[in-house]
Amino acid sequence: MFKLIKEDIEVVFEQDPAARTSLEVILTYSGLHAIWAHRFAHACYKRKFFFIARLISQISRFFTGIEIHPGAKIGRRLFIDHGMGVVIGETCEIGDNVTIFQGVTLGGTGKEKGKRHPTVMDNALIATGAKVLGSITIGENSKVGAGSVVLKDVPPNSTVVGIPGEVVVQDGVRKRIDLDHCNLPDPRGDRFKEIEAELQKLNKELNDLKAERSKVNANSNL
Repeated sequence: MFKLIKEDIEVVFEQDPAARTSLEVILTYSGLHAIWAHRFAHACYKRKFFFIARLISQISRFFTGIEIHPGAKIGRRLFIDHGMGVVIGETCEIGDNVTIFQGVTLGGTGKEKGKRHPTVMDNALIATGAKVLGSITIGENSKVGAGSVVLKDVPPNSTVVGIPGEVVVQDGVRKRIDLDHCNLPDPRGDRFKEIEAELQKLNKELNDLKAERSKVNANSNL
């Protein structure tokens, strides 16, 4: 237990340059508090003390703003940065060395039974406000861009952005453009722009034909 606590504190220093002292981390980091409370709640859940487990998780939610269902399986060295608004569903499985930012939802679609929440593999990163929904898998070493909505499996070593999420980088090969949290690519928006450009081109051709026809009619009247 003490080894896990030490790991949890160490990963904060590794991931957050704002962390100054161990005391500050222990007392003020809500993501850390939520993870510690979840471990206790999950232990109760596995022993079928469901009410106590859920009560612990709701008390933790009240104080931290992070809702982790006691049934969720979480690996070692999870780092929840800031954390407000994070929701992790009952059948979620999270591997080791995963990073989750504020506003992330690892939820269900509302139509599934059994395993209905995502599996996040080792070393994955889920950026601010991303929604990962359904019984899907985020592969090892993959990244989900801020504000993305992911509804299907993400291969290992990939970067996904957009609504719905699309792979833009896989195994170091750029499929669209590099992930930039300040300027995320928008595949659907790009497509709409292409359609708009095509419409403008067609309108121009139509106006040219009308002008040519008017000229022909004028000449024939002469």
